[in-house]
Amino acid sequence: MSLLTQEKLFTAALGLDAPWSVVSVVFDAKRKQLDIYLDFPRGSRFLCPECGDLCPVHDTMGRRWRHLSFFEHQTYLHASVPRAKCPKCGVKMVNVKWAQPGSGFTLLFEAMALLMVRDMPFLTASRLMHVSDDCLLRIAKRYVDQGRERDDMSDVTQIGIDETACASGHNYVTVVADVKNSRVLHVSKGHDIKALEASLSDLSNHGCKVKKIKSVCMDMSPSFISAVGKLMPKAQMIFDRFHVMKLVNNAVDTVRRNEVKTNDALKNTRYLWLKNPKKLTDAKREQLDSFLAQMNTQIASAYQMKLNIQELWKLKTKKEATSHLQAWLKWVEGATIDDAMKKLAKTIQSHKKGILNYFPSRLTSGFMESINSRIQAARAKAKGYRNPNNFITVIYLIAGKLNFQLPT
Repeated sequence: MSLLTQEKLFTAALGLDAPWSVVSVVFDAKRKQLDIYLDFPRGSRFLCPECGDLCPVHDTMGRRWRHLSFFEHQTYLHASVPRAKCPKCGVKMVNVKWAQPGSGFTLLFEAMALLMVRDMPFLTASRLMHVSDDCLLRIAKRYVDQGRERDDMSDVTQIGIDETACASGHNYVTVVADVKNSRVLHVSKGHDIKALEASLSDLSNHGCKVKKIKSVCMDMSPSFISAVGKLMPKAQMIFDRFHVMKLVNNAVDTVRRNEVKTNDALKNTRYLWLKNPKKLTDAKREQLDSFLAQMNTQIASAYQMKLNIQELWKLKTKKEATSHLQAWLKWVEGATIDDAMKKLAKTIQSHKKGILNYFPSRLTSGFMESINSRIQAARAKAKGYRNPNNFITVIYLIAGKLNFQLPT
């Protein structure tokens, strides 16, 4: 293969348009590096990046961009990028087709990086692409910022609010999502009224009519209840069924832990009482049935109460649900049962309106639990994100459904 043919081959492979072309290719086997040099003919004219007029070249500046690897060999593009001398705008650096302004990576490298970090930890992707995880985070943040800038939230009328831990200790972020389209709209630091105010302000800046939001699906956090009541007084608060059942399971587990102190047979049975009965193995199901049939225990009573309130979500009308929930509350209040269940009943009684608002809309932010699991899995694999801004970037990558307009 002649040198000229090699140059034409790489010019075509890179999708270069005139006046750009490959003028030299240098392969270093020892360094495992491929360097591709680009240039343009003397006298070429370029578009002014501001007004779009064709202009002569004023001077050039040497630049280098990391490109997709050629097999295991790191590949770099080199070019003397011209500055156009525009009579209207002055001397301006020309934009090149293969990279974003100011970036040290080609568009295709960045596209591959984004695809990889969506599905694997940054550290793993950085090792595969032979670049630091900080570089990948900067690339991801730039595309996330661009995608969010274009994001249109004008059709959002139902939102979900949740919190998720971003680091050990009491470090949280507040996640606001579009329930209808199952996507994260905004993430803010903290989990108080200021965090929600920041999120709603951002939604408003993206076209959402915050005052016309019809429903807010959330947990029973006092700070969220106070914030929604203050910032969206006309919105219907719906306490998500997944959060309600989480409270129920926590109460049932507290009953088991209290009773195991006096009943050794209950040791190592936690998941018998918390897991969906349909998902138990045959052996575990037999063990559970044995407990329920032979032992008059606090945990058995609490478990029956749990199964009964689960039936609430299967009812079709708000009237049926109201009757069922009221009967459940009377049952727990009148039973001789562990204080954990009594406390649960008081919590549900004080939030009964928000729980029953689930009917008939059946609005839920259950998808946010799935998102939260993915987010925490990503955080665990990355051994935490020291900077909360990086954690927020990852959330948008995983669940923002942003239009990155990646090159093909």
